[in-house]
Order: sequence, then C-alpha cells, then structure tokens
Amino acid sequence: MTESQPIIKMNGISFAYSENSPILKDLDFEFFKNNKIGLIAPNGSGKTTLFHLMMGLLKPTAGSIEFFGKPMTCEQDFADIRYRTGLLFQDADDQLFCPTVLEDVSFGPLNMGKSRKEAIEISRRTLDFLGLSDFENRITFKLSGGEKKLVSLATVLSMEPEVLLLDEPLTGLDTKTRATITSVLTEMNISYIIISHNIEFMKTTTDQILTLRDGKLYDDAQVHVHIHDHAHVHGNMPHKH
Repeated sequence: MTESQPIIKMNGISFAYSENSPILKDLDFEFFKNNKIGLIAPNGSGKTTLFHLMMGLLKPTAGSIEFFGKPMTCEQDFADIRYRTGLLFQDADDQLFCPTVLEDVSFGPLNMGKSRKEAIEISRRTLDFLGLSDFENRITFKLSGGEKKLVSLATVLSMEPEVLLLDEPLTGLDTKTRATITSVLTEMNISYIIISHNIEFMKTTTDQILTLRDGKLYDDAQVHVHIHDHAHVHGNMPHKH
C-alpha cells in the first residue's frame, strides 16, 4: 500500500448489541499513517466498540473494514493485522495473564515467531524504554494499577506494531505514571488512536480530536471542547474542568 492509502478504512459501519439499541450507524472513517487521533465521547457511545470492530473482536451488522489496503472478510484476515496493530485494553487485567512481567511482555514476540533470545532482548529493551527495567521478575498480579497499565503497554509495544489503539490509557493512574505515558507517546514515531476523557492529555498527544455522536464520528470543530472556570454553590473557589 502507498502512504496515500488509509491504514484503516471503515465504510457504512453499523453495529448493535440489540436490535432496539444501535450503537454505530452507517459510520465512515479513514485513518492514515502518522495520524495521531484522540476520541472523546460519553460512556456508552461506542468508543470501545469501535476499537473492537477494528480488531475483529466484534463483527459489524453492516458495512466493510479495510486494513493496510486489504478487505477484512474473515477471522484470518484480522488475525494477520493483529500483529501490526497493538490494542491496549482499558482494564489491564484483561491484558496480562502470565505469572511474571518478562513472560507477559515476551509472549507477543514469541507468538510472532521470534526466538526466545530475540523475544527476551526485545522485551528488556521495551521495559527499559518505559522505565521498567527492574520489573522483569515481578509477579504481574501483585503490581499496582499504574504498574499494570505500564506493563500492559509494554506487552503491546514489544510486538513492534505499526498502529496503536489505546483505550483509556490514563484511567486510574497516578500523576507520575500519567506523565510517563504522555512522554512515551510524544516521543514515539507511530500512528495511533487514543480514547480518553482527559482533554489536556489529548491536546498534548494528538493532532485531531474526534467524538462519537448518534453513532457517527465528528471532528472537534463540531464538539466545541473547552475549559472554563466556575464556582460551585458550596464554595467560592473557582476551578477548571
């Protein structure tokens, strides 16, 4: 494929968990190399559903999906692109399943056919990049929430994907871990889509912000996202949100 072709192309995508409650309705979307897109919308609007459709974890009720110029028509098609597209789940416990950090991070490279030596080298390099060089023998289920999120990101990055889909990467994190993830994303030369409710994080890490409304995507010019000051009735100290 050429750089003028979209990495992801969705045409007329519709999806519903039940017939009476459609989530996505005739949605169109194109995502190109070097795009850094933020997606912000209310809970239940279909953001995570959109990611799961892109990865073939859900099947649309209508419409078509192309990845890297190839139509996604069966499970094998999606299986092939999952090596090139890293999905970070909102809940780190959905991502981690091996006893130790190094085993979890090296699982992807091993599954891609790397030798054990190569997989460990890649994993250690990835952990070091994320400031986790001393974590390789840590037990995953004993990690804190922020540590689990960073290790989950390491499992994705160790597969050296061309695209990242990040679902609420800052949820439940402390200030230090948020800063680490923000710094990592701004340093990386990779295309990605981020789901987040954190406007300042989106402004720092993305070039365009989209929203989902009535089952379709709109750009931020139609969202009118802004920050404002106000004072609550139970106090006279204004704050921002």
